Amino acid sequence: MPWSNQPGGPWGSGSRGPWGSGPQSQGPKQPDLEEFLRRSQDRLRGLLPGNLGGRGIAVIALILVALWGMSGFFKVEPDEIGVVLRFGKFVREVQPGLNYHLPYPIETALTPPALRVNKIDIGFDMRGGATMRDVPEESLMLTGDENIVDVDFSVLWKINPKAVGDYLFNVQNPEGTVKAVAESAMREVIGQSNIQPILTGARQNIEAAVQVQLQKTLDSYGAGIQVQQVQLQKVDPPAPVIDAFRDVQAARSDLERLQNEAETYANRVVPEAKGRASKILQDAEAYRAQTVADAKGQTSRFLQIYAQYKKAPDVTRERMYLETMEHIFGNTDKTIIDTGPQSGGPGVVPYLPLNSLTQTPAPQAPDAATGAKP
Repeated sequence: MPWSNQPGGPWGSGSRGPWGSGPQSQGPKQPDLEEFLRRSQDRLRGLLPGNLGGRGIAVIALILVALWGMSGFFKVEPDEIGVVLRFGKFVREVQPGLNYHLPYPIETALTPPALRVNKIDIGFDMRGGATMRDVPEESLMLTGDENIVDVDFSVLWKINPKAVGDYLFNVQNPEGTVKAVAESAMREVIGQSNIQPILTGARQNIEAAVQVQLQKTLDSYGAGIQVQQVQLQKVDPPAPVIDAFRDVQAARSDLERLQNEAETYANRVVPEAKGRASKILQDAEAYRAQTVADAKGQTSRFLQIYAQYKKAPDVTRERMYLETMEHIFGNTDKTIIDTGPQSGGPGVVPYLPLNSLTQTPAPQAPDAATGAKP
């Protein structure tokens, strides 16, 4: 029997409630529970299909089917790639825009941000994008020469568009995986390098080596992640010894500067010395060639004279004497002293010097007063 047909409500006749006590005359009036239940029963009867007929049931079924079919529409944003799963298995990829898949539970869609570049900071933490907090447990690393260096770096990565399925199903925590593998790769590269190149000119080599190692490890995991770039933000010695390292660095800079100056001086002096040495060698070669040529010429002349001397010794001897006297007395003033018997006895017979006769007297200057020559 329905509760609304029972006298006294669902708890029997009279005004007793479920706890055996009647209504209290004091206090505010309580809501009528019986009336509330009666209205609920009336509404439930109105929704029963017995009051609709076969046509009404068909209309409701069509509406439900239409709504179920329309639930398969989904939108893929420009920086996303849609992935359709059929009973949990990867089926296909769809491009950005409005797409459709079979309604749940047959097919479902996932939209990972495959075209978005993500950034992970290691060794430091940016608070609100402005304040940086150092994380020593991530940044302090041991170098190959047993020194400690503080390295802060960032990794730019995105989902590999050709391996979206690997990204969705092979890695549970992609960001944590990238961070852990990047830190491990950086520690490996730093552990194989000395501290001096790390602090000076090996930044690009370190970034490239870490990126290659990181990508290789992620590919072995089948993570479906593509590493875009590794950026070194800060490479310094630990804070307690940074002043000492800076002094050493300044000393090394001075040493390199002095070495460069010495090399510059050597590059200027050495070519000059080589040029002078080359000139001396060339002069010596020229002198040797000239001396040898003169010696050969004198030898040839002597041999020619000797050949003529063997043919006519007296004539050749006389000719040689005369040529020698001519060579010796040709440019000197001569005084002849004749002591022979034809001169009448010893004495000096002066002769007019031939040189004086051959010399032309110099013209005399006119007198300044009269204008005439003296």
